[in-house]
Amino acid sequence: MKIILKKYLFPITVLIAIVIGTFIGIYAPNFAKAIKPFGDIFLNLMFTIVVPLVFVTIASSIANMVNIRRLGKIMGRMFSVFFVTCAISAVVMLIATIIYDPAVGTNITVEAGEAVEATNIGEKIVAALTVTDFSELLSRSNMLPLIVFTILVGIGISTLGEKGKKLAEMLSIASQAMMKVVKYIMYYAPFGLCAYFASLVSVFGAALLEGYIKAFILYTVVGIIYFLVFYTIYAYVAGGIKGIKLFYKNVLTPTATALATQSSLASLPSNLEAAKNIGVREDVREVCLPIGTTMNMHGSVMGAILKIAFLFTVFGESFGGIGTFAIAILIAILSGMVMSGIPGGGLIGEMLIVSLYNFPVGAFAIIATIGIVIDAPATAVNVVGNTATSMLINRFTEGKNWVKK
Repeated sequence: MKIILKKYLFPITVLIAIVIGTFIGIYAPNFAKAIKPFGDIFLNLMFTIVVPLVFVTIASSIANMVNIRRLGKIMGRMFSVFFVTCAISAVVMLIATIIYDPAVGTNITVEAGEAVEATNIGEKIVAALTVTDFSELLSRSNMLPLIVFTILVGIGISTLGEKGKKLAEMLSIASQAMMKVVKYIMYYAPFGLCAYFASLVSVFGAALLEGYIKAFILYTVVGIIYFLVFYTIYAYVAGGIKGIKLFYKNVLTPTATALATQSSLASLPSNLEAAKNIGVREDVREVCLPIGTTMNMHGSVMGAILKIAFLFTVFGESFGGIGTFAIAILIAILSGMVMSGIPGGGLIGEMLIVSLYNFPVGAFAIIATIGIVIDAPATAVNVVGNTATSMLINRFTEGKNWVKK
């Protein structure tokens, strides 16, 4: 009993802290706003550690690869798993919106908006993958360019052979040091998450109880079902019954962090730790999880489907037909795998929805509100989806006996 309590003490403490924060936000909103800085401190610490953490973990993993072909093997399986699982999440939410339409009876006033500025998608893709100056790589706003640059640095060190071993070893030590720093920051997590969650509830609590409550309930229910059913299936495919046990034993902390911070990036450190404890190989988790943070967003995919279905009902159009569904799924996958990594990608995805279906410009207000309402559960689905898919990628890279090893 003591061993079990010791293992689960931290995630249980975090969950209790979040529950306390929720009650504070509901019953003492002024106090919640007063303690918000304590939550901001935690969030800022997590955001500060993300850039060096991503650089040293990815660069270290690639630089220490004896066979560079292994990187190609991992990346190939990673993108395949990302695409398939994102498509599954889109279909799940699509079925849910067909069964229950959350916008029926919803009265929303749409204000006329300004003309939407034309977007050059080519320029956006360039901005997604590169920056114009090295200093811009040091910002968490440019995660994909940082990842691309880091992969190139890792490959460059790896191809140096013996000459690059010392540098690769230094990066490995730096990676271990960063994880130690993360561990120290997480000691503050219960206090920080309690304060931050109290603030969120005090600000958005009323909104959740008004016009968009149906959409929130639908998304939350479907998200929980997807979490419990499909992530369990992914864990089983990856490692059998033992894989399921390892998954649920280690996924509580990333889930709690995601719910409280509503940020996949802020949840990355705890997710890396969870994958390590599950037994996902170092090079797999340190390559796939940072990339997955911007390119494997099951929650965002589900949110895109919900937004599309919601708009169809609000504007009195029928959401049905193979063509309509196919376009919706395609847009959703783009939102979860491509747009999420582009600066302002959420806006681009929403513009795509409005323009393809010829909705009025005022529809942006509806989409933005839905995005705010479902942000917390969507982030949790995004974050835990990366944990589950890292197990699948590890299974397809290492073989079915990786858990036993």
